[in-house]
Amino acid sequence: MKLTEVLNQRYMKRLYASRFISNFGNGLAPIALAFGILKLPDGNATQLGLVLGSSSVTLLLMFPFGGVIADRYGRARLVGASDIVAGSLFTVQAILFFTGNAPIPVLMIINALFGITWGIWWPAFSGILPALLPDESLQRGNAFNQLFSNVAMVLGAATGGILVTNFGSAFALLIDAFSFIVAGVLVFSFRHMTPAMESVENTMLHDIKAGWKVFISFHWIVAIVAAFSFIVMVWAGAESVLGPMIALKKFHGASSWSIVLTCESIGFIVGSLVALKVHPERPMLFLMLATSPLIFYVSSMAFSPSIWIIAGAAFLCGISVDLWGSIWNTALQQRVPRESLSRVSAYDGMGSMLFRPIGLAIAGPLSLWIGVDKTLYFGAGLVAIAIALTLFVPEVRNLRRFEETV
Repeated sequence: MKLTEVLNQRYMKRLYASRFISNFGNGLAPIALAFGILKLPDGNATQLGLVLGSSSVTLLLMFPFGGVIADRYGRARLVGASDIVAGSLFTVQAILFFTGNAPIPVLMIINALFGITWGIWWPAFSGILPALLPDESLQRGNAFNQLFSNVAMVLGAATGGILVTNFGSAFALLIDAFSFIVAGVLVFSFRHMTPAMESVENTMLHDIKAGWKVFISFHWIVAIVAAFSFIVMVWAGAESVLGPMIALKKFHGASSWSIVLTCESIGFIVGSLVALKVHPERPMLFLMLATSPLIFYVSSMAFSPSIWIIAGAAFLCGISVDLWGSIWNTALQQRVPRESLSRVSAYDGMGSMLFRPIGLAIAGPLSLWIGVDKTLYFGAGLVAIAIALTLFVPEVRNLRRFEETV
């Protein structure tokens, strides 16, 4: 199915438009928030990690409930509502930076509340595409979704450095907030495509347990999610905490880190284009091996005297990450029973993000203890071990391509 054919499917234009708008804001946010906090009086990497980690903690706590809520009460409705609430929260955050009084505890509360909405949004979104596209078009639909999202991320990341440098973090954060609200309204407009269950007979606890049983029945999902608990921990600490700090101390601050994130986002675009053409015979083996550029990316922050080497490593990492977004989501959508999809996606997200708050929280203190370079090299080694261990799982090595993706 070509792009024009995908777009001709009902409501796909609105869905892709919402992802483009929201991800433009998402491209701005990491730069704006990181340098907004680092430039506060007494702002430092530890405070940045605490603010970012607060959303991850509540996200993890909300995930199991979010999956059940999404399966029960309508996925598009919840995606739209979650985006609108998140946009409102981020508007308050932007106002705090405008006033020049942005207390770290208040920022932590705002981001913790965002984590709750994120814990609903993530599993709910996983079930929208299957409601709008036939099964045989899901990989292309996912790839096009990634493509539109990533083009927006490139524009957002490239713009973020300029906006933060010339107008300040508050202005960029306000644009991010507005993008969430607009995206939420667009998705909410076709909420009838994923209706709520007409009747709910089981308790929420029963559905949580049932979703867990489905999740653990797929050994390849469990193994890879366990590995990504550590991979995401390293990636978050390196890119969200240590990277901006390195850019501020060694390079030119926000403008330099904007180059890195822009190149990573360009890699996302390339990854989306590759995903349109590549249908590996053993998709999980392919994807685990394709995760290895993250090792180079994390290491490059330690050894590179040039921001462009780090940016090149980020570009390669972006390609591999986006392949994950297309092929992994397609594998879940095609193999997991539709009625359990949001709950399984919730456990996927919860497991993958399990140690993210730890990575964000300890990156700053650990770098003060053993040094930034040693912290990054240790993280890169941990990623290599996590990738290698998944290859010992037969279900990961041997999972075959789903026939309908051919």
